Amino acid sequence: MSQQISMKLLPALLLVAFSGTAGASGFQLLEQGSGLGNAYAGSAAKASDASTIFWNPAGMTQLQAREVSGGLTAVRPSFKFDDQGSQTGVFSAGGPALAGNGGDAGSWAFIPNGYVSWALNKDLYVGLGIGGPFGLATKYDKPWKGSAQSDEFDIETININPSIAYRVNEKVSLGAGVSWQKIKADYYRQAADASQGGLALPAVQSHMSIDDDAWGWNIGALFTLSPATKVGLSYRSAIQYHTDGKITLSGDTAAGNAAAAVLSSPAFGRASDVKADLKVPDTFVLSVTQQLSDRWEMLGDVSWTGWSSIQNVNIIRTSGVLNGQPAEILPADFQDTWRVALGANYKYTDSIKFMFGIAYDQTPVKNATARLTSLPDNDRTWFTVGTQWKPAKEQTVELGAAYLYIPTTNINHSTTAGGTVIGNYDSSVWILGAQYSLAF
Repeated sequence: MSQQISMKLLPALLLVAFSGTAGASGFQLLEQGSGLGNAYAGSAAKASDASTIFWNPAGMTQLQAREVSGGLTAVRPSFKFDDQGSQTGVFSAGGPALAGNGGDAGSWAFIPNGYVSWALNKDLYVGLGIGGPFGLATKYDKPWKGSAQSDEFDIETININPSIAYRVNEKVSLGAGVSWQKIKADYYRQAADASQGGLALPAVQSHMSIDDDAWGWNIGALFTLSPATKVGLSYRSAIQYHTDGKITLSGDTAAGNAAAAVLSSPAFGRASDVKADLKVPDTFVLSVTQQLSDRWEMLGDVSWTGWSSIQNVNIIRTSGVLNGQPAEILPADFQDTWRVALGANYKYTDSIKFMFGIAYDQTPVKNATARLTSLPDNDRTWFTVGTQWKPAKEQTVELGAAYLYIPTTNINHSTTAGGTVIGNYDSSVWILGAQYSLAF
């Protein structure tokens, strides 16, 4: 019996471990291994440790016979809203007005990763990677001006990625992998009544929880053009989810609890089972590494992410008197994005290397009217530094830090039941990361 309980709890515990707040644009997490100090430039070409399994599995052919790599990244985003004339409803009874700016909607999140690579012979390698490629967390101090649109939004993923790589010859290696990926999302907002002009109900909170798991794949190629030059190409597929879950209602006050009970009754059907389709995007990466001298190495990266796979997210009721009707429509209307990164490494001694990087990362959000309070995203510029230390030939310790500059982010977003949130965000992101790799 205890073993059955443990097996049921395992996916939930893994999701908690691999949850995070988006460091890259949208809700993508680039923090999947070494390279933070270079802003992840050269990610598909450098093949310096087992985390190449995520970036480009073909890179395993550049590793020693057996390697493991594991790390932890701490991400601290800040999203501070400044109201500029939002038009939102008020509680009809039993609660305060929807007022306030919501404080800082960002908080610390921690993203682990782990990889192992194993050579079956001199040309054939297998590996396994575990990480969380997507994640998001925003949480406002409630109530605030946008409570009827979002109080809290949380996305968690785990990706388990067995891979294989083959060295065709000394210049060409190929790799491929499959991914089992699980997603879980929780969405809290103040329940509102569209028939009453978007008035928030008396201290009633709506909580939607959905989840699903699905399969994807990735491929890569690594070209060693010369001893000093490597070029990497990698592609990671989109993954289609058909999530299901529930909407539940609860109250913050006695009046709210009474209202939640009425709205949850079969006559009203506001608490119900739900479903939603979501396709997380595919990515393509082109990377180059170039050894300039005995001391200096340059790394470059151009990547594309197919965020247009996410348009309107329709949350449909699947039970109760409102069966088949939308419970919520999240009009994301995302667009595809590009990211460009440039990095440099300086070999100070045989055991110490200094790392530098800069990157420009486009947002998938088209404009202020399409920007969601649950994801107040904008273009971002990365400034990064780091260091590598090799305490022994077979060991590497890497530390990195990044500051992500985000310009003033305007929002003018309306929903039928949530009114209009108008204002701007003062945003930024700090990232700290550590990675340990061992060859044996």
